[in-house]
Amino acid sequence: MMRVAVLLLAVLLPICAAAVEPDEMLSDPALEARAREISAELRCMVCQNQSIDDSNADLARDLRLLVRDRLAEGDSDDEVIDYVVSRYGEFVLLKPRFSPHTWLLWGAPALLILLGAIGLWRLAAARRGSDRPLSRDEELRLEKILSETDDH
Repeated sequence: MMRVAVLLLAVLLPICAAAVEPDEMLSDPALEARAREISAELRCMVCQNQSIDDSNADLARDLRLLVRDRLAEGDSDDEVIDYVVSRYGEFVLLKPRFSPHTWLLWGAPALLILLGAIGLWRLAAARRGSDRPLSRDEELRLEKILSETDDH
């Protein structure tokens, strides 16, 4: 059983390594774990729907090295992310921060649900309103139409 577990670990470990090359990895496991966590939050500017941790693009490699260099220099996680954002803009973040520039991005789902609910409520109210009784003028016009069809 132990052999099967070791074999599975050996097979699955490269999958977890993603695109990070061995020469990029830091010798300090704690710093490497922080680098991986930060890299998972940053968008590859070439692939755009992958993190730099998952991308094989040259720019992603450069960003991974930059993250590791900044961590090795003693920067905190937030300082590293702020540095990368200052160079590449907010688009580099896979999960954008909530700010005045991104409030629509974050609020759009709730706004669309609210507008949909209002639309459904108005549609239901309009359907209920169509069952109102006829006015006296409408009754007279209906009687006139019906009497004309009876004559034919």
